[in-house]
Amino acid sequence: MFLGTHAPRLDDKGRLVLPAKFREGFSNDVVLTKGQDLSVVMWPASEFQIYAQRLREASRNDARVRSYLRVFFSSAFDDQIDKQGRITLPTALREYARLDRDVIVVGADTTVEIWDPKAWETYLAEAEPKFAATAEEVVPGIF
Repeated sequence: MFLGTHAPRLDDKGRLVLPAKFREGFSNDVVLTKGQDLSVVMWPASEFQIYAQRLREASRNDARVRSYLRVFFSSAFDDQIDKQGRITLPTALREYARLDRDVIVVGADTTVEIWDPKAWETYLAEAEPKFAATAEEVVPGIF
């Protein structure tokens, strides 16, 4: 499980040193994809395979499904964590998420999200006030 928020920097080659506590959750093989809200999502390869299998169950007769699958899989890149704990963010994903030198790395349970700091601040400013009210809808019966 990936938890917490970190603020590392990309180097000149677009590499990101993963927070040490996140490295333990990866077996070295990772998949990077476009995420919602203009973020980059980093998956352990095994979690990506589970999600991909669930997507295969969706009806390709639905134009929304076909569109989602095309964008999702065509933007996916596989990578490995190097000996220094780094991954390389492909240029296309950096451009999509508007990532420059400073980034925010967010633990999101089974995935890690990589955000532009201003986009993350804007997202939190909108999402946090709704957080308590949304809990009952997201997790029925818990609260």
